[in-house]
Amino acid sequence: MELTSAFCRMQETVQRDRAANAILGNIRLVAEKAAKAWSAVALLAEQREARRERTRIIADIAALQNEPVADEEDRSLSENPDRGFENP
Repeated sequence: MELTSAFCRMQETVQRDRAANAILGNIRLVAEKAAKAWSAVALLAEQREARRERTRIIADIAALQNEPVADEEDRSLSENPDRGFENP
C-alpha cells in the first residue's frame, strides 16, 4: 500500500504536536524522530505523485496527437459528404 503525501504530512504534524506537548524527554525525542521520518516519507510520496501526474499529462498529450483530425472542409467539398466516416 502506498501512502499519500497528505497522510504522511498529517502524521508528521501529529508527531510534531506530540513532541511539543510531551512532558518526558524520551517521548519528545522519539516523536521528533518520528516526525522527521514522516517528513522524509512525505517528500518521497510527493515526488511519486508529481511523477505520476507528469506521466498522465504526457499520455494525454500523446493521445490527443494520435487522434485523427476530421477535415470538415474536405468533406463539404466532396460529392459524398459521408466520405471519411466509418460504416456503422
